Amino acid sequence: MTINHEFSITTICDIVKGKLVQMAQADLIKNLLIDSRKIDDTKSGLFFCIKGDRNDGHKFIPELYLKGIRHFIITENVAIQNFPHANFVLVEDAIMALQNIVAYYRSQFNYPVIGITGSNGKTVVKEWLAQLLGHHFRVIASPKSFNSQVGVPLSVWEMNESHDLGIFEAGISLPNEMRNLQKVIQPTIGIFTNIGDAHSENFANIEDKVIEKMQLFTKVAALIYCKDYPVIDEHAKLLSEARGTELFTWSRKSQADLMISRIENFGSGQKIKAVYQNQFIEISIPFSDEASLENAIHCWALLLFLQFNMELAAHKIMMLQPVEMRLELKEGLNNCTIINDSYNSDFGSLSIAIDYLSQQQQHNQRVLILSDILQSGKTNIELYTAVNKLLEKKKVNKLIGIGESISQSKKCFTIPAEFYNNTEDFIAQYDFNKFRDQSILLKGARIFSFEKISKILQQKAHETVLEINLNAVVHNLHYFRSKLAENVKTMCMVKAFSYGSGSFEIANILQFNRADYLAVAYADEGVELRKGGIKLPIMVMKPEEQSFDLMIKNKLEPEIFNFRILYQFVEFLKTQSQKYLPWPIHLEIDTGMNRLGFEAEEINDLIDYLKRNQYVQIKSVFSHLVASDEAEHDEFSRFQIKNFNENSTKIVDAFQYPIMRHICNSGGIIRFPEAHFDMVRLGIGLYGIGIDFKEQNKLQPVSTLKTTISQIRIVRAGETIGYSRRGKAEHDMEIATIPIGYADGLLRKFGNGRGHVLIKGILMPTIGNICMDLCMIDVTGKGIKEGDEVVVFGKQNPIQNLAKTLETIPYEVLTGISRRVKRIYYQE
Repeated sequence: MTINHEFSITTICDIVKGKLVQMAQADLIKNLLIDSRKIDDTKSGLFFCIKGDRNDGHKFIPELYLKGIRHFIITENVAIQNFPHANFVLVEDAIMALQNIVAYYRSQFNYPVIGITGSNGKTVVKEWLAQLLGHHFRVIASPKSFNSQVGVPLSVWEMNESHDLGIFEAGISLPNEMRNLQKVIQPTIGIFTNIGDAHSENFANIEDKVIEKMQLFTKVAALIYCKDYPVIDEHAKLLSEARGTELFTWSRKSQADLMISRIENFGSGQKIKAVYQNQFIEISIPFSDEASLENAIHCWALLLFLQFNMELAAHKIMMLQPVEMRLELKEGLNNCTIINDSYNSDFGSLSIAIDYLSQQQQHNQRVLILSDILQSGKTNIELYTAVNKLLEKKKVNKLIGIGESISQSKKCFTIPAEFYNNTEDFIAQYDFNKFRDQSILLKGARIFSFEKISKILQQKAHETVLEINLNAVVHNLHYFRSKLAENVKTMCMVKAFSYGSGSFEIANILQFNRADYLAVAYADEGVELRKGGIKLPIMVMKPEEQSFDLMIKNKLEPEIFNFRILYQFVEFLKTQSQKYLPWPIHLEIDTGMNRLGFEAEEINDLIDYLKRNQYVQIKSVFSHLVASDEAEHDEFSRFQIKNFNENSTKIVDAFQYPIMRHICNSGGIIRFPEAHFDMVRLGIGLYGIGIDFKEQNKLQPVSTLKTTISQIRIVRAGETIGYSRRGKAEHDMEIATIPIGYADGLLRKFGNGRGHVLIKGILMPTIGNICMDLCMIDVTGKGIKEGDEVVVFGKQNPIQNLAKTLETIPYEVLTGISRRVKRIYYQE
């Protein structure tokens, strides 16, 4: 059977049952696009204008048309006369159209496909099966956690004739979603990992969720699952009765095809003994946690179902490598930025990691350190030719290839490249001082031990780190955007080192996700962002006369809050080239904060002066709400909003050009939707701090402050701990010393049992005074070891608790984390 990889626009229109409202191109389509920021092949790309709660793909049509995109799936009428060389297909639902196209494409293949769903473990089971089966099949698997309504079809679209086994995961969060994914994946073998509370908010009960997930398996020949989940077992049997599906079960409690009889711990692993076909069999796994145990047994069950040799299966399972789901971004030597993805190596995840590398604007040079890509299903020439094409498109400046296969394929690469047979050769032979002012992506299979390279490249720092979850930043941004009307813009506050989270790293992800404005406190913060490649408009909230020249050179826009700073800035502009003028400014009106801003009685004089002035132009007028998150002050907040509306309207009406207005901060966005005006300023909410418990549950914490235990000692009863002998041992105690102190931002109020840190899921109190670089924790009787991880604040130990202990607010805690605490950024 001949597989068709390219489709005409008329064929696409027939598949999606759409209306071809304009046909201007005959080019064939072979790439499906949903993100306007990640466009490679314009000529053969079809863009789906997906309209959701937080964004609308239709608004990117002009931008994409200029980039060369000529094929669009739309769900509403657009001004097609503005795009005379483009094809447009009108459909009811763009996501459904995407799924239908891929379902049609998928139906051309007849090799087996494994479909995986469940509440937890989907991605790990998928990745482990790819590891286990990669030497026996040419596997195509969905990259990382591409299991959504759009992630699944984009994954399945990568199938081709060079593969002979597909492995895809499917996740849902709403009823009636799984049947759509079933038609896309069309699995022949199913694995139902488990059922739990994840994404339960949209289902009446667990049974409803099981029924929905079971839709993935309506046409499989066989289903593998654990009988210890009674609801799964019940509905699997119903499926078998109705469809004749073969069931392969495992259990730790009851009769099953694979009966687990005993679990034995050893070191950092577990030995699993079982009975299968009346024989005693066993495997060992190199993991000690319960989740890995369950995931490994699912994989074992599949290998047994496929009649793998049991000894070979046991050997392969013991060789399983951990699955790391995140890309880490760290500061490196010689002003480099290190992106660490040295956990797996396949073409799909390489493409994702290269996209992330391309987002980094702080350096002009991008370097990829890449190991052999394992289990690709392609010949080396096909594989590395495709890799080279990807690197050329993404403008990667240099490749360092490590491994025998990639080294033997050096002729496939046209970009500057060096090759080494193994990691040890690279470390021994390469001059690491040649890395300077570059973004460096480490992308390698686990067996290449790229963590050794990462350790050399990283900037030296002590064990205390602040982890920044960039996915959480994006989630929070989208959450607040969902509260706004479509025409309301978002100004994101990145002052004070982005509330302690880092400057250009946060600004960069905001720029990539199309924030409209950024705000900093001082000009030098804005200058650093410009050096880091940030091109968004930036408002400077505390302009100073000595920094005016920096603002002009770096296209920064000052906040003007009184006549003195206004006159100074205008006098400075008179010395500048006319081509830069008029310069955008932002006027602050005081409505009750009594901090900065023009008074109401000054508005008329301000208007008169600005109308006669050719050097500045008002970009926005704004004010600050005093207590937007405190209901007891709502009357005053509404007074402020009314005051601002009246005075800002005077200014807006006095000028012929558009002027934006904004007064709402994070709390105001939620509690005063009537005051969104033209723009809102998103501050602490962006970093995951909600105004109350309800809002907190809808946000994701961005920062986790963690360290490790340096030493554990026994302190005898009657002895003291720390400075001033404040800590006293009433009985024999185990005391852990951790490398964080008040010089890192952990205030002295946290000491002497007032503060608690999280170790192995247990809150444990401080004892004694907080030192400059260290503090001590009472870990008596908890089985804690040196080197164990300690979480000072994070998802399971919220920063609000720490702030309450310190008698302050989360703002102060976040901004107080010392610069010497290493920031590590990660994105899943």
